[in-house]
Amino acid sequence: MSDKVKFEIEFVIQSSPQLLYNYLSTPSGLSEWFADNVNSRGEKFYFIWDESEEEAKLLKRKSEEFVKFRWAEQDDDAYFEMRIIVDEITSDVSLFITDFAEEDEVEESKMLWANQVGTLKQVLGSS
Repeated sequence: MSDKVKFEIEFVIQSSPQLLYNYLSTPSGLSEWFADNVNSRGEKFYFIWDESEEEAKLLKRKSEEFVKFRWAEQDDDAYFEMRIIVDEITSDVSLFITDFAEEDEVEESKMLWANQVGTLKQVLGSS
């Protein structure tokens, strides 16, 4: 198995950090844009797309700042993190994504995130 490489992408989101955090950290919020349905039991989140279900463990979170998950089937140190960054000068809100992918799948993974965040922006009414 080849090692996964870390990548980071940033999206400007016109939203308050409080509202955005709800869409990143709650099953109902994540169901609006990230997966068809999301359920949770404690630190375990279950993401459902069509007929497939993936389990992720919530590793860490800080209200209005970030959430960090690890897919259950992964046996490496890979994780995905969604971090809210507020520019101190302009007060612009950005969503900063950190994820891991096989080297030949990084661009595809970035496009998938861009598509998902596009849906999030529509849900939020952000342009």
